[in-house]
Amino acid sequence: MRLSKILNHAEQWIITLLLASMTLLTFSQVVARYVFNSSAVWALEVTTYLFAWLVLLGASYIIKCGAHIAVDSMVNLFSEKNQKKITLLAISACMIFVIIMFIGSYEYISLLKEIEIEMEDLPILEWQAKIILPLSFALMFYRLVEVMIDVIKDKTLLMHFANSRANDYQE
Repeated sequence: MRLSKILNHAEQWIITLLLASMTLLTFSQVVARYVFNSSAVWALEVTTYLFAWLVLLGASYIIKCGAHIAVDSMVNLFSEKNQKKITLLAISACMIFVIIMFIGSYEYISLLKEIEIEMEDLPILEWQAKIILPLSFALMFYRLVEVMIDVIKDKTLLMHFANSRANDYQE
């Protein structure tokens, strides 16, 4: 699972950098507006894209941590064997959704790359700023496969935080 550990650390660092960058950029714009009465035109667009990257990478991160919101009151009524089946069904449904989103985002990025549209305020092609879409859905699929393997191997019973994966992620 060396790949998993590399991805874990990369995700943590990227998410940290994205959050810090957003905070610093937003703070600098507040100071610029209210102290110097001016601001950078491109700051809002950059902050918006940083936030999108943060959310999409964060979705993958919390799959691995087991921190997605879950309503398991109904699932808890079943036996452990049936809970495992329900969890595997839920993971499969998530995988189908992620595959559909990956295909759609890949086609969208391919179209943007073909027509070469630039961002509104920056001289960067839009597809380069939005490449996180297919990348994050691929990463989410990988994380769901990891969770599915943990459930099949009886390392965990459910997808969310009440399981043992949260402790494994800190290694």
